[in-house]
Amino acid sequence: MWLILAACSAAFAGLTSILAKCGLQKVDSTVATALRTAVVVVFSWAIVAIGGSYTQLPSMSLESWGLLTLSGLMTGASWLCYFKALQMGDVNKVVPVDKSSTVMGIALAIILLGESVSAIGAAGAALIFVGTMLMIEKKDVKEIKTERHGWLLFALGSAVFAALTSIVGKVGMEGIDSNLGTAVRTVVVLAMSWAMVFVAGKRGAVRGIDRRDATFLILSGLATGASWLFFFGALQTGPASIVVPIDKLSILVTVAFSFLVLKEELSKRGAVGLAGIVVGTLLLLVRYRNENGETY
Repeated sequence: MWLILAACSAAFAGLTSILAKCGLQKVDSTVATALRTAVVVVFSWAIVAIGGSYTQLPSMSLESWGLLTLSGLMTGASWLCYFKALQMGDVNKVVPVDKSSTVMGIALAIILLGESVSAIGAAGAALIFVGTMLMIEKKDVKEIKTERHGWLLFALGSAVFAALTSIVGKVGMEGIDSNLGTAVRTVVVLAMSWAMVFVAGKRGAVRGIDRRDATFLILSGLATGASWLFFFGALQTGPASIVVPIDKLSILVTVAFSFLVLKEELSKRGAVGLAGIVVGTLLLLVRYRNENGETY
């Protein structure tokens, strides 16, 4: 049963980006982030209520609150960059670059937390990095150099902030239920995203969203929430060493949907890069299983 839940988690995670892309056609990315985050907040606190972890709130230290708030701000920055990148570029390019946060997270864990990495883990991270580079074309880099902006710049920003989120979140969530920590962070993201809407003077854009775009953005938020529900459901009964990598392989679902729904084609170079990312992720699965001593 847990395997089915993990597969559903990956499917909804992959669908999230496609639905968001469809809703970003005529909507400012900052406004879109604020709208869908409101939906995600409801889902995350529903998970907390079901699990009963809200009882930990009174006992949380000021340090934990501070670190979770900082982690939430970084998550918000990552989401803002990610949806801006989605608005500007193809989904099958943006998502792989965003997934490079896995490699960045490993590097930061080694540098800042003193963690070690096995030869298998290093090989997996290297393959993900090389695969990501293959997904990037010369014209995408040239766009940054000539125009000082582009989807690639925002996608890289999303990956950097996501990696920092994982490091700060790891420290801040020690002794705290992961669902509760996630829920607290999403509240910070919600406040940050709506603050950005008001500061940028885009309140009028909220009222101007048509029904079609609003529907896709809400569905994107619901897909994120559904992915979380299936993910944590799978973790409750299945081995994390299998559940986590399956969820990470949502990139395959995203690329498939981008081809079927958005008619985005993947070049031969991009296909090789995607294969590298998948193999690298599977190697990280082996590393995770060995480190945690899980068998299946």
